[in-house]
Amino acid sequence: MPVEVLMPQMGESVDEATVTKWLKAKGDQVEEYEALLEVNTDKVDTEIPSPVSGVLLDILIPEGETVQAGSLLAWIGEASETIPEAPDKTELISSSATATDSAPIPEPATASFPAPEPGRDRDLGFISPVVARIASEHRVDLTQVSGTGQGGRITKKDILAFIEGRPVSAPFRESAPPSTAVPAPAALPSAPAGEILPLTPVRKAVAEHMVLSRRTSPHVSTIMEVDLSRVVAHRQAHKDAFAGDGVNLTFTAYFTAASVTALRAYPIVNSSWTEAGIRLHQQVNIGMATSLGEEGLIVPVIKSADGLSLLGMARAINDLANRARAKKLQPDEVKDGTFTITNHGISGSLFATPIINQPQCAILGVGAIQKRAVVISDERGDSIAIRTMAYLSLTFDHRILDGAIADYFLSKVVESLKQWN
Repeated sequence: MPVEVLMPQMGESVDEATVTKWLKAKGDQVEEYEALLEVNTDKVDTEIPSPVSGVLLDILIPEGETVQAGSLLAWIGEASETIPEAPDKTELISSSATATDSAPIPEPATASFPAPEPGRDRDLGFISPVVARIASEHRVDLTQVSGTGQGGRITKKDILAFIEGRPVSAPFRESAPPSTAVPAPAALPSAPAGEILPLTPVRKAVAEHMVLSRRTSPHVSTIMEVDLSRVVAHRQAHKDAFAGDGVNLTFTAYFTAASVTALRAYPIVNSSWTEAGIRLHQQVNIGMATSLGEEGLIVPVIKSADGLSLLGMARAINDLANRARAKKLQPDEVKDGTFTITNHGISGSLFATPIINQPQCAILGVGAIQKRAVVISDERGDSIAIRTMAYLSLTFDHRILDGAIADYFLSKVVESLKQWN
């Protein structure tokens, strides 16, 4: 009998995913556990393995479509086998969109509303085909629905709860400011023809998240430099021992550990803004921006980073970075960050003013590590010496932090690195 290939549940809070690429074509021979397709959930690209060995008899969901967990994606079996009659593909993409676990959803009495279209909306962010279909069938104005997905995205759970008239139990969602839409300008002369690079799901998600962040919070940056001579000496003395444990001791581990020390000293930085007040997070979950090349970047999260030794920190960083580039991350591993570090200096940048990863309070930028001539002051007076230096920037939400507290925090990071023992 042919075997169904179903969309797996990708995480505790993830109930849908977008098929980004089929790695096998109809009629191809596949082996059990061999990568069959790639899917994307909130910037995480994940490979779905084949459940059995056999021939890919049919592909039911094309690339670019969003489906619910448990949806039928394809059939695998012997070349001579006949698969059951395929259901309507539109039904697969939006299955369960018009029903709940119990009684049918009551039709709300609503006034005229703009018919939603799947894709990116200027004010609402990304609208999945499932959400768009429910909104159309039940005449729901999506501007009245509060989204609890990443970046405030409206999920199926949100719109069903809105229709049923019950509140949604959901994680914190940063409120976006009102739209400041302006009339469209007069048509401009047509530009010369050029190549259009298709947007990947990761690039779309990054773009939406960055625009939302700049609209949400007032960004301010402060910049300091740090002498990394002790860090360099410590790493040189211990990197071989770490390698013996299968761990690459990178500078990122030191910056993360120093950030943990500063977050302990100034817990207000480990927070988020809400209209009810500033939410202080109990866990220290540090996100590390990881480049995926031309596809964009992703921010895997080191959970409970304040409980890790330098070895544990380095091991977690190695694991998350390697799996991020190999598209092996799970959706839950990019969620619930409370502070982010981006090491833009890897590409030679001296300092930068990164955008806050909402709904966090701040993000630390690490510039290029380089030897420079600096003035050293001690009991013998001033002298010029060669030191390993780097610039650190802290971009913070000015609603939560004033400049003085931000400087105290960044100074603590600098002190931890400069005095590394």
